[in-house]
Amino acid sequence: MPNPLYLATATEIVLRAGDIQRAGQESGFRIDKKGSIDLVTEVDLECERMCRQIVAERFPDHDILAEELGGGSTHRAPSRFRWVFDPLDGTTNYAHGLPIYCSSLALEIDGRAEVAAIYDPTRKELFTAERGEGAYMNGRALHVSHATELLDSLLVTGFPYSVHEESGDLVELFGFFLGRARAVRRLGSAALDLCYVAGGRFEAFWEQHLKTWDVAAGALIVEEAGGRVTGMDGAPFDPSAGHLIASNRHVHDEVRAVIADFRGRRAPKRTG
Repeated sequence: MPNPLYLATATEIVLRAGDIQRAGQESGFRIDKKGSIDLVTEVDLECERMCRQIVAERFPDHDILAEELGGGSTHRAPSRFRWVFDPLDGTTNYAHGLPIYCSSLALEIDGRAEVAAIYDPTRKELFTAERGEGAYMNGRALHVSHATELLDSLLVTGFPYSVHEESGDLVELFGFFLGRARAVRRLGSAALDLCYVAGGRFEAFWEQHLKTWDVAAGALIVEEAGGRVTGMDGAPFDPSAGHLIASNRHVHDEVRAVIADFRGRRAPKRTG
């Protein structure tokens, strides 16, 4: 079991980030662009600076990988310990005043997430997990749903900031699932999507073009709630691979089969 201070620190950081996010909604904030539709706010940066300060004070030999200011160590060998932080997951929602956003923090030890905390300040829901110790929301144990059929499942997915260039495949796969599941949603926060799979609100989540900070914490929470996480190709989960399926375990293979079927139909046909 990891040092209890790790989970306490992760929890403190995401709760503080939630306070910063709520304050920003009340006072206003500056918005800048990283790409044509990829936004960053001064709230993202304030949350990240807060996280870096706390980790540096308590664990000066640990590394940090975070969305806005990068990561790694430039002055020493890489640490066994790396904090992976998304200061504001759902920035586009946040910038438009849509209350679906959170902060997400994982601690990796020797390359594997061991501690996770995600906080949604609009619903005051704190999701936490430690490897081997289960997953919790506000101190109550989380469990994935028991649905066993895709037709009885509520699914969720997300689109990357490159959606303008790749909308065809992304929307067609979305539609492919619409005809096979009870319903499909798109919320705009991968971290919350994963938490909602862990809590049984969704049966499965798939997405591609993800970053490590989008999924490192949420994937551990899903696994500790009894779910399953793999790549979209069925390979063992790798947070740096950029794609995943997270599910309640029971419908995982069916979700994977739908994606494989879709890709098979989209593949160019050989001639001659």
